[in-house]
Amino acid sequence: MRTSRMSNDSRQITERERQRRGGRPEPERRRKGEGRRTSEKERQGNSGRNVKAKEHQKREGDRKAASKDRQKLKRKKRRRRTLLLVFELLILSVLCVAGYAMLKLGKLDINILNPNKLEVYKDTGPYTNIALFGLDSRNGELEGGVQSDCIMIASINNETSDVKLISVYRDTLLMQEDGSYEKANAAYNRGGPEAAISLLNRNFDLDIRNYVSVNFSALVDVIDALGGLEVDMTQEEAFYSNGYAFETAQVVGKEMIKIDEVAGTQLLDGVHAVGYARIRYTTGNDFKRTERQREILKKTAEKAKQADLFTLNKIVNEVFPQISTSLSITDMLGFAANIMNYDIVETTGFPYAVTTDDSVRNHEGSYVVPIGFINNVTQLHQEIFGENDYMPSEKVKQIDQDIVWLTGVTEDTTAMKTTFEGDGE
Repeated sequence: MRTSRMSNDSRQITERERQRRGGRPEPERRRKGEGRRTSEKERQGNSGRNVKAKEHQKREGDRKAASKDRQKLKRKKRRRRTLLLVFELLILSVLCVAGYAMLKLGKLDINILNPNKLEVYKDTGPYTNIALFGLDSRNGELEGGVQSDCIMIASINNETSDVKLISVYRDTLLMQEDGSYEKANAAYNRGGPEAAISLLNRNFDLDIRNYVSVNFSALVDVIDALGGLEVDMTQEEAFYSNGYAFETAQVVGKEMIKIDEVAGTQLLDGVHAVGYARIRYTTGNDFKRTERQREILKKTAEKAKQADLFTLNKIVNEVFPQISTSLSITDMLGFAANIMNYDIVETTGFPYAVTTDDSVRNHEGSYVVPIGFINNVTQLHQEIFGENDYMPSEKVKQIDQDIVWLTGVTEDTTAMKTTFEGDGE
């Protein structure tokens, strides 16, 4: 009975305790194993959450990677646009320069030659050979009917950009287009630049295909635009320069101021420089004259390379209309692009061995007769083109025989005494 009463009291206390706690029932004791099952579910839940977290991280990583790729693509596109812009500006600049050059080159008198009339005899390899004619033209005529007062060959080594200038003495006895023999300068007068180029190719086994012709008025303007040339002169040259300068000034319509007729270095303006180049009544006669021509041309080229754009533009505007050439605009642009690399390394006169003796048969007077024509042409190819194995063509052999027959001058003839030493540099 006591036990029963204690149990009832315990239940009453428990009931009172429950009521005191706010009527919440006493939590039931978990059944055996229930805690472990709940823990397993939690682990499964945690595992699921981990998977979702990883998937989220992966998606987030993919999103960031995609964002980086988009940024890289944008940067690449920006760089591409920048490069395209730079490229377009370069193209525009080139087109502007080319357009300017075309405009200026359009001032030239471009004369297209018939290649079938040029009598090209021999390929000289990596050389571009251009005929240069200085004309004694008083009326501006450039393409025939005038004497070529100056005849030169500019030989350009395309591999080294070295330039060699060869003066052909204008009174040299050479075969003309019709088979006759006359002075070299007669060809231009008779048939213009085509006939003159053919003469050089025919007689010297060359492959000249282009020419440039100027009258001395153009050279006067170039030298004046460059501020003149310093030239070391003898007293005799200074004296004759004044005389030729006076005549030149009358032709070109410029004022002539006399220079001091003394030996030494003098600054020559255009008319005096051209007058100096035309002198032939001094020691050396026409041979020394051609050397002076090459000297003036070389000094002009060297000074032009140092000129500013304003000066060059002035030269182009004033001089180009006085020039005739067969060079294409493409050719001239190519030469212009490389002009700073060209270097005149050698100048010489042709023929090397000559006579002007008045006793020469059939050609008395001012003819320059080659002594041993084949030997002269062979030396030309050796010195200008380095051809130590040069073999003369049948045409050159024929010319050699004709000159001997016409003049009686053979390769054993002693060269004239007035051939001065050092005609060449």
